[in-house]
Amino acid sequence: MDVDVRTIDRWHRVRGWLMVGYHLVIRRDGTAENGRPLNMVGAHVSGYNNRSVGVCLVGGMKEGTAGAHPVDETNFTPEQYTTLAIVVRTLKDKFPNAVVVGHNDLTRTKTCPTFDVKAWAASLNL
Repeated sequence: MDVDVRTIDRWHRVRGWLMVGYHLVIRRDGTAENGRPLNMVGAHVSGYNNRSVGVCLVGGMKEGTAGAHPVDETNFTPEQYTTLAIVVRTLKDKFPNAVVVGHNDLTRTKTCPTFDVKAWAASLNL
């Protein structure tokens, strides 16, 4: 599924949130779309929203068969990884003391983004 920031915004508003919880959304083709402004607290990881920037990679789920729930799958595109590297480098320039982690590094209830973000960032010297 390839959704855009407007779709995620609608989903989050249905949950009662002010607007999309992520600051950036990276679509399947590698396009980065702005969500919440960086100067606004995000709504992407409980307990860390006031000191983090939320970047969402669209994907990471495999559609289940007839009526089954989707399951985790590391299916991000090369374009998404390229854009993610650019985005993270840009954010690290702006916030040099930032630590690059995945949602699953901050909460036990989430498996996303389905890959080891710390190892990915280390491999790129981020």
